[in-house]
Amino acid sequence: MPENCNPNDCPVAVRVDALEKEFDRCRGNSGDTHRQMFDRIGALEQNGAAVKTKLDSIEEKLDELTATVKALADKPAKRWESLVGCVLSALAGAFLLWVASGMPGL
Repeated sequence: MPENCNPNDCPVAVRVDALEKEFDRCRGNSGDTHRQMFDRIGALEQNGAAVKTKLDSIEEKLDELTATVKALADKPAKRWESLVGCVLSALAGAFLLWVASGMPGL
């Protein structure tokens, strides 16, 4: 800048003023943009927490269903074991009666 530049008649003053106005406009827009971004991030965090709660609930229900399915799957095996036990007891009782009756048929 020349040393004899008059502040009222400086050729660069117009450009400086224009740059200041542009800077102020950008600063105002960036504040709004940042606010909107933070609002969106906050909404995403809330949605994430809601999704986590739902997933935890689903996981608990899945554990309950798994236990129920396992119990239902074990039920026929228990019945089969009970049936085999009854048949073996009946056979053992019949054998003991046969032996106690003097082994007829031999």
